Amino acid sequence: MTIKKFSTYFIMTLLQMFIITAFGLLSLREGFFDVRAIVWGFVLALYILLQYNMLRSAFRFMDQFVLLTAQFLFSLGMVMLYRMDPDAAIKQFAIYILSTFIMIAAILVIRKAKQLEKYYIFYMVFALILLIAPALIGRTIGGAKNWISIGGISIQPSEFAKVLYILVSAFYLNNKTTIREFIPYVLFTGLCVLILVFEKDLGAALLICGTFIIMFLAATGRIFLTGLGCMGIGLGAVLCAKLFPHVQNRVNVWRDPWSVYYEGGYQIVQGLMALASGGLFGTGLGLGMPSYIPASTTDYIFAVIGEEFGIIVAIFVILFYVLLIVRGILIAINARNTFDALLVFGCCSMLALQSFIIIGGVIKLIPLTGITLPFVSSGGTSIMNSMLMLGIIEGIAVKNGEIDEEKLDLMEGVIV
Repeated sequence: MTIKKFSTYFIMTLLQMFIITAFGLLSLREGFFDVRAIVWGFVLALYILLQYNMLRSAFRFMDQFVLLTAQFLFSLGMVMLYRMDPDAAIKQFAIYILSTFIMIAAILVIRKAKQLEKYYIFYMVFALILLIAPALIGRTIGGAKNWISIGGISIQPSEFAKVLYILVSAFYLNNKTTIREFIPYVLFTGLCVLILVFEKDLGAALLICGTFIIMFLAATGRIFLTGLGCMGIGLGAVLCAKLFPHVQNRVNVWRDPWSVYYEGGYQIVQGLMALASGGLFGTGLGLGMPSYIPASTTDYIFAVIGEEFGIIVAIFVILFYVLLIVRGILIAINARNTFDALLVFGCCSMLALQSFIIIGGVIKLIPLTGITLPFVSSGGTSIMNSMLMLGIIEGIAVKNGEIDEEKLDLMEGVIV
């Protein structure tokens, strides 16, 4: 048995133990034995194991550490969701099963498609349609008008627009070299951001801006132009704060949430108090008070993790995101063409920024913007989008491995 195989088996064993132990504790939290918690714990553990073995068998060259990391984050989210709202956890699990097929479809498309980038105009138009739709037919949830309802199901179109934006970025950064050629891309980015700010979806707007800067610098290496872009985004942020009252309000609440505790600072203060009460080792699973934290299953689930598992586990959660991103960057470095590399790097940038923005908002490092923690937070559209990006990353990893295998077979044929 190789070291890599032993490592993956060991990690999977730890993950299975974590799931069973956590749901075992949850089965005793009400003072009586909750059979449903035990059943769902075993169902989740079995599905995670089957998913891992199925994907590993179907795609031999996929990055198993990336998959295991995502599985751990999702399992942690399921534990916390079941602890707070069992029905929401079961719904999330059903969406995760559907998202597995979305991930597989992404792997197959990325692995086989030869001309994905030539449809960039379609990606741009469809992304704008998705972003504009909530402004026309959407409804406001949590202060942002970025949701639409279809058959009683709420969908956040901006989540899927993120992936389309990455595809557009990969095309332009791969094929365009002059400043004039970049103008449509810059205008497209600016239009996306303006629409999102107008809809009060500040988190998604910040994600688009950050992804634009990171991908542009990585693809071109033009530090001066990147600096100008950062200055432009900074100036735009100042203007937004002046022109849009809701942006200024977010900043004011972030500066001193205690002074406006009842007018908007309640969520930030309660999140900080939860993290403080958890200390290093936490209050214990099921012993915290997430009911005092608004949006505890979505935006503020990291605060609940910190309260019940402690700061040490919260830091390990951050390290798992770092591991996921680092492994993704290695896949991008090994990609056989620039477009593939930019696709993976874009997905990694988006996941990294999303994690940083929401965790930074929870710990009051930056103003709170209201986005989900990838793979962990409750939210159907969010988990589907995260799995879609995971599928893109794994699809390039599979493609890299298959190309290497073909080269080895060719070399062996020449030698023989």
